[in-house]
Amino acid sequence: MKSVWKRWIIDYVFGVLHARAHEVWSLRMGTWLGVGNDPRYTPTTCFETFPLPWPPGREPWRDGRLHAIAAAARALDEARTAWLNPPNADAATLKKRTLTNLYNARPSWLANRHQALDRAVWAAYGWDDDPGETSDEEILERVLALNGLRATSR
Repeated sequence: MKSVWKRWIIDYVFGVLHARAHEVWSLRMGTWLGVGNDPRYTPTTCFETFPLPWPPGREPWRDGRLHAIAAAARALDEARTAWLNPPNADAATLKKRTLTNLYNARPSWLANRHQALDRAVWAAYGWDDDPGETSDEEILERVLALNGLRATSR
């Protein structure tokens, strides 16, 4: 039972961190690096300040919203892995199959899996609007408000 729970939690956290809410937060809270001013993920400002739907250690094992995030995250990971490492692919093909190239192309199957993941994460936060229609500013306001709420309840 413990290993099943551990897998669900890993998938759940992976899912939340790959959803649009965390992407928006990390782009705002991260740093920028290099001539191209590329975004840099900084754990202390991007990860440690990002409130997951449930505080770590208080995830509701039986809550269907947690399982929906975990399932959507697992589907995303499995699809990406299949694209990155197709059976019998030669070295030249594998060299072109990178996450950067995949996300630059953003095929519909990838966009659909991210939309499903975003909907599951939105439900866990209790947000009832469409993730694709929510502005970056609204996402930031919601995440910041949740941070404030959790800080005052400590």
